Amino acid sequence: MHETAGDSPWWSTERHLARRPFLAARGEIKRAVRAWFEEAGFTEVECPALQVSPGNEAHLHAFATEKVGPDGSRQPRYLHTSPEFTAKKLLAAGESRIFDFARVFRNREKGALHSSEFTLLEWYRANEPYEQLMDDAVALMRLAATTLGRDKFVWRGRTADPFAAPEKLTVAEAFARYAGIDLLATLTDDPGAPDRDGLAAQAGARGYRVVADDSWTDIYSRVLVESIEPNLGMDRPTIFYEYPTCEAALSRPVAGDPRLAERFELYACGVELANAFGELTDPAEQRRRFEEEMDIKERIYGERYPLDEDFLAALAHMPEASGIALGFERLVVLASGARSIEDVVWAPV
Repeated sequence: MHETAGDSPWWSTERHLARRPFLAARGEIKRAVRAWFEEAGFTEVECPALQVSPGNEAHLHAFATEKVGPDGSRQPRYLHTSPEFTAKKLLAAGESRIFDFARVFRNREKGALHSSEFTLLEWYRANEPYEQLMDDAVALMRLAATTLGRDKFVWRGRTADPFAAPEKLTVAEAFARYAGIDLLATLTDDPGAPDRDGLAAQAGARGYRVVADDSWTDIYSRVLVESIEPNLGMDRPTIFYEYPTCEAALSRPVAGDPRLAERFELYACGVELANAFGELTDPAEQRRRFEEEMDIKERIYGERYPLDEDFLAALAHMPEASGIALGFERLVVLASGARSIEDVVWAPV
């Protein structure tokens, strides 16, 4: 539901009444999800939004502010783009199964499925494989449908049966199937140095736009958005897994193949619902990846975010773990049949 000139404000009685059933659906799903986690032995945590670093992914944009001390001293701070750094510090402290309905903030985001402020449902399992998160995510997707008495998800004419066995598709398989590109041939044992020219040649031969200053990631992302994502989660959910390591900054490599990482995403109706990692716990490698991401950010956007040194120190004490972030509003949109994220948030921003 988007405001245009002449629309009444979101708080008008008429517009609120039109959104009210979707807001009720949100509450029903949230109660059911919270009960599911409690039954599974998770502890609900509340990660603070104000952080030294908002996250260090090149294409995420944060809200900046200042923390003013009682003496008037000023320190730069950011609203987090994810509760991930704090959640992992809690794992280092000794927590083993945690979840958070986290309010998160991302600048430059607005659309039918994007908002500058939204809810990430994040959960972490210490000493459990990331494949367990695949089962978790599917279970919660089905729980949302069951809670609302729905037998299918719908989004802009696309449908998916959340109760159907999900398709499991690797990133390399999807590039071959939907774009005719051999992605593995462009990856090297050095995750920081994929074969840009090799990917450019393949993409150009398949009719994708490639310009001289495109990086490997630029080309990869263009193919992903144009040809891969629209085909994921059609009729049944898709578990899209084994990302190139250079596209999985916080995840550990797949055993036996450093080119690939333990990362998956869950899709339904072409919509990304969740993003999961087998968590990287090597502080030196994590620092290297963060610095590489910030170099990209500075090159493209002319800014970089600080590293959270406390987070990097905590990684050395963190157990092996897996973690996942699910876009809670997106799940409610698909399960309830809402028209946009603005239908399922109490006060659009």
